[in-house]
Amino acid sequence: MLTVFMEYKVSPESIQWYESQMESVISELKACGASDIQWYRAADQPSLYVECFQVNDQASYDTIKKNRTSPQHPVFSILDECVIGGLEKIHCWAFEKLNTKDDL
Repeated sequence: MLTVFMEYKVSPESIQWYESQMESVISELKACGASDIQWYRAADQPSLYVECFQVNDQASYDTIKKNRTSPQHPVFSILDECVIGGLEKIHCWAFEKLNTKDDL
């Protein structure tokens, strides 16, 4: 299991439209195998957004990352106009959970 973070800035004039499109984006993420999807707006930077979700494996992460930054994807490409710098400015990271003392 991997935890994925996606971070990007939305142009201030596009925030309302962007937020209205996220229902479709989240539905598509679920269809691509993402679970436990959480969506955040930075409290101190209103145009900075972060998505956090789980995927089962590296292949799922690689596919989602590729699709999220593709202007050809039928759903994810709708954000190209509102993300500052376009889809290639979506920063993606995948993390593996490490056991802590309390987990052992």
